[in-house]
Amino acid sequence: MKRCIEPRRWGEAGFTVFEALLAIALMALILGALASVTAQWLPAWNRGLARSQGSEQLAIALDRLISDLAAAEFVTPNQSDPLPLFLGDEQSVIFVRSALGPNNRAGMEIVKIAVTTDSRGRALVRTRGPFVPFPAGEQGLGSIRLADPVVLLREPFRVDFAYADPRGGWQRNWLGSVVLPTSVRINVRQAERGIVLSTATRVHAELAAPRPEAVRDTLPGEAQAQSARGG
Repeated sequence: MKRCIEPRRWGEAGFTVFEALLAIALMALILGALASVTAQWLPAWNRGLARSQGSEQLAIALDRLISDLAAAEFVTPNQSDPLPLFLGDEQSVIFVRSALGPNNRAGMEIVKIAVTTDSRGRALVRTRGPFVPFPAGEQGLGSIRLADPVVLLREPFRVDFAYADPRGGWQRNWLGSVVLPTSVRINVRQAERGIVLSTATRVHAELAAPRPEAVRDTLPGEAQAQSARGG
């Protein structure tokens, strides 16, 4: 006996127009809800990402600064000048260290780390150049050509330096001293938060510490005056 299969009627297959419209409306509601939630958490996520990137950049910059300053060595401009080539103020520091990097020749290099301003605002920039003894009688650093600029830090971070004398006091400038500072302090500031970090690194020194009675003669000008007054 043959089984008769009744053909399916057209109205029983697929979706009706009403069902399709209802699915579209539900999808629009879901997408609208997702957009609303995303609009709320995305700015906070962006701020968190920016803070994380800023902290990472700050850590890398400080590591580079500490490594450089700790490697500063007692090197005079030439045989006739007894003063070490180390010049520092609140916005910049110039010193001599062993050449760094696999592509550098063995020897010494002059490093300058200074606050500069470019099209993107203030930045802390490191430049360097090979150290060659100055001609006798030459004063200043005008003949030195520094290259290979590397931006260590940008706004909103700002950096200033301070220098420790042999007596343990901190000076804003280090000019014309017969010794290197014992340490360099690095203050990192943010406009809306003030000081966000302050750290210090000891400076490499190859000369023996001065005798207590000779300490005053090793200090930069401002500190010498204070010492003479008994301050």
